[in-house]
Parts: sequence; structure tokens; C-alpha cells
Amino acid sequence: MSTKRIIFILILLLTISPIFSQEKESKLNIFLNCNFCDQSYIKQNLEHAEFVRDENFADVYLFFTNQQNGSGGRVYEIDIVGQNDYKEFKDKITFSTNSNTSGDEVRSKMLKNIRLGLIRFWLKAGLEDKISITIKKSKPADLLEEVDPWNNWVLSLGANGYFNGQETYSSQNLNFNASARRITAKNKFIFRIRYGNNKSVYKFDGEPDQVYNNSNKNITLYNVFSLNSHWSAGVFSYFGGSDYSNKSLYAKLSPAIEYNFFDYKESFKKQLTLTYRIGGDYTEYIEKTVFGKTEEVLWNHSLGLEASVRQTWGNIFGAIRYESFLHDTALNQFSFNLNARVRLFKGFSFNVGGNYNITNNQINLPAGNLTVEEILLQQQQIKSGYNYFFNVGFSYTFGSMFNTVVNPRFD
Repeated sequence: MSTKRIIFILILLLTISPIFSQEKESKLNIFLNCNFCDQSYIKQNLEHAEFVRDENFADVYLFFTNQQNGSGGRVYEIDIVGQNDYKEFKDKITFSTNSNTSGDEVRSKMLKNIRLGLIRFWLKAGLEDKISITIKKSKPADLLEEVDPWNNWVLSLGANGYFNGQETYSSQNLNFNASARRITAKNKFIFRIRYGNNKSVYKFDGEPDQVYNNSNKNITLYNVFSLNSHWSAGVFSYFGGSDYSNKSLYAKLSPAIEYNFFDYKESFKKQLTLTYRIGGDYTEYIEKTVFGKTEEVLWNHSLGLEASVRQTWGNIFGAIRYESFLHDTALNQFSFNLNARVRLFKGFSFNVGGNYNITNNQINLPAGNLTVEEILLQQQQIKSGYNYFFNVGFSYTFGSMFNTVVNPRFD
């Protein structure tokens, strides 16, 4: 046998020997159902876990849901469901963040709570030698009830701007906002101010610059009260103006009542609410309307039915709403909304979404004809009996059931 052949065989044996000598470590097969998590971070840092892309292959199913809380953060809920040899295990973990919690802190909290929820699974998998638990001893000061100097009030200020252009065109969009809110289990109070201005400039050789300004401003104020586990009541008010809607000033006030067919404690997973509002609107118009009005006071009401379901197989949201003016019910609007993402079978997901509005209540439209520029640039609302948006799609994934490895290069 030649020397080159012997060297080649030795190199080959050295290359493949680790494959045969490597002991397979016990791991949990995990299916992670979370569309807002940093999945790469969790996959890179969760020990003794193999992530699979199909729930049927999983020992543990992790299902995340979340809702906004009163501090401006989120309340997260993790359903930890055992499957196959672990089907007797089922847990739920809840934790919260606030408005000051950074993205890195959020994902660290997620990882910490996942680890806590998997302890029983790891023990059954025979990994007790790999687990260590540290419990911090509470100091006397930690046992005292924390006093909130803000009494649940959360304040915020914000501003942003968008600028773009070229030789013959420039555009700027400026937005400012401020808010104050106080949310408790019994009451939700929201106060919000917003202002936005969109300015576009078009330049043509030998022609004066064409400048288009479109601004909107609004103040939102509402107070909602929890009556019991199914009923809520509130008062909603809105003030502002909109160039696009031909309103120099509007003011709305409407009491409302809502019934949830499920207990509000189940809102993480499912809701079915029926809402009724009635109130009055005062409006001053920029230009005289198609009904010859420069200002008016009108009464209106609305009835809405909303449903949302978030389960391990997917999520669905749907809503139907009817609203009309009381002096003439022919001036009305019907709205239909649907968004769904459902896993139908192994590796196959279907999604559909959109809205359709039948609009017979456009009393704010200005009289007279709009210019071509105003129509093309959508500077003002135009008459339309309906408007819609719709999307539909699917995804099908097949191949290796494992998707644990993360490689961020050139992402």
C-alpha cells in the first residue's frame, strides 16, 4: 500500500472518529409557538433542548400569548404542554414587563421562565445531574410592600419625522404625541394627544413650486369601568381636526357598554364581546359639504361584535360593526374584519385577512369637484360606496424536523 494511501486513510479515520465516539446527550424536543419572541436567542441559549418545526414531534409544546398592561409593558403567559412520554405534565407561567424594560431584558425574562417551566421535564428525562437551582434569600426590606409614588400613572412623550426627496420632489412628515394613562383592574383611564403634518413639494421647470400640506390633530379621552367579570361601561370623547376629512374642528362624546360572553380572565386566549355606543358629534367643516353644511350637530350610535381566539393551532380575529346617524338611518356604515392564521396539518399553514366597509355616511365630503392632483395625491377624501383590503396566502414547510441551529451570518 502506498504511503499516500496510508496517509489518506489515517486522515479519514481521524475526521470521522468523533462522529462515532460522540455520546448522544438526552434532550427535550421542543416546539416553540411564539411569533413575537426572539427565537434565535432562545434556541442559542436554552440548554438540553432540540427545537422541532412540527408539534407532533415535540415532547414539550411552548405556547406564548401576551397583552398590554397598565404600565405600558406586556403581560406574558406561557402554556407548557407535555406530549408523548410527558403528557401528564401541564403548566402555565405568567410574568410581566413595564415600559422601561428593554428588548434584551424581555428575552432574558422569557428564557428564565421557560427554564423554570421545563424543570419537571428535565428531571423525567434523566438530567437531574445537569440542573442546579439557586433561591435568593429575601432580605427584610424585600418583604415590605412596595409603594408606587406614581399611583399607577404612566406618562409618555414622543416625536418623529420622515424626510425624503429628489431633484424635483421633496416630502416631510412630522408627528408629535403625548399621553397619560392609569390602568387598574377596576378602571382604565386614557388621555392622548397627537399631531401630524405631511408636506409635499413638486418642482417643474418654469413653473411655481406646487406645495401640498395635509395635517391632522386629535385628542382622545376615555374612562372605562369594570362592572363585573362580563360587563364594562365607559365614556369616550374625541376632539381634533383633519384636512383630509374636511374637518377644521370636531368633538365627539359617546357613552358605551360592553358585554364579554367569556370571563375577562380568559382574554389571553379567547374573547367574544358585544359593544353598543351612542353619542353626539359637533363638526365645523373646512369647506361647505355636499349637504350645504358648514357646521352641524348630529347624533349617532353603533353596535359591534368582536371575537378573538388564540390557541395552539393558530389565531383568529373577526369583527362586524354597524353604525348610523339617528336622524337618518340610511346614512350608515357596515364594517367587516377578519384575520386568521391556522395550521391545518403537518407543516402547512393558511392565513387570510382583510376588511370590507360599506360606506353610506360620508356627510363630511366637500361640495364641488376635486382637482386631479388632489385625487391622485389623496389630499382629500372622495366619495366611495365601499372600500376594502384583502390578503390570502399559505406556507408549507417540509424536510428535517429539527431547527435548533442558528446561523446569523449575512442576515
